[in-house]
Amino acid sequence: MSKRLTAFYWMTVPAVVLFFVFMTLPALQGIYYSFTNWNGFGKHYDFIGFHNYANLFTDSNVGNAYLFTFKFAIVVTILINVLSLLIALGLNARIKARNFFRGIYFLPNILSVLIVGYIFNYLFSNVFTIWGQNLGIHAFSTNILGNENLAWIGVVIVAVWQGIAFNTILYLAGLQTIPASLYEASNLDGASRWQEFWRITFPLISPFFTINMVLAMKNSLMVFDQIVALTNGGPGRATQSISHLIYIGGFQGGEFAYQSANSVIYFIVIAIISILQLKFLQGRESDM
Repeated sequence: MSKRLTAFYWMTVPAVVLFFVFMTLPALQGIYYSFTNWNGFGKHYDFIGFHNYANLFTDSNVGNAYLFTFKFAIVVTILINVLSLLIALGLNARIKARNFFRGIYFLPNILSVLIVGYIFNYLFSNVFTIWGQNLGIHAFSTNILGNENLAWIGVVIVAVWQGIAFNTILYLAGLQTIPASLYEASNLDGASRWQEFWRITFPLISPFFTINMVLAMKNSLMVFDQIVALTNGGPGRATQSISHLIYIGGFQGGEFAYQSANSVIYFIVIAIISILQLKFLQGRESDM
């Protein structure tokens, strides 16, 4: 038995080495550089302690990026989970061509985020504006991505449209684990559709609801591709997310060490939010 376990351990060595080289080591290097003033290009730098971290809390650009990212993540997480749950309930019903519709709703998940973003950029800039002008709808006659107050809505629309697909599949998997006998018993007791959902369906899929909420929030907090394809952080800095700010400042703005400190704080924030979500939602699971 020990020989078999030894063979399994050796099989994991290549994966562990690759993960350490391409994931763990760069992360440790980023933490190291966050205590320096390195610009990412030169050979010389000095250790400056927590100076970068202190400056983050007084930087208005960093504050605006965090504010936008949190607002975006909350709205997207709520919309994705509400809409994907409704779609999953519909796709789980006995409808014609059910498997066909399941495949159609999953298609956005297999498309590249950047390609989807560029397609919607064209739609917002050209197609929707022409439709709005022809129909006399002022709200659609201008490109919302060029409006400082409305650009974030365009990013939300694209993120929700593509994010719904994966969450719908997870909810469908959860719905199919519920025994049909429970619904048959509830029908005999005269339960309404709402009572069935609230007393049977939702409590039994609450673990899937928990993982969907955590994944949707984590992915939304890490939004980057949609920002690059749709607005590139504009107009001005109206839609600049934290990850986009780290990329632009670190690799193009000569702020490698400074943005490394920002990425460390960013990681801690995402980890804390995910842990709090899991504890709160898993606590609700036990109460149901």
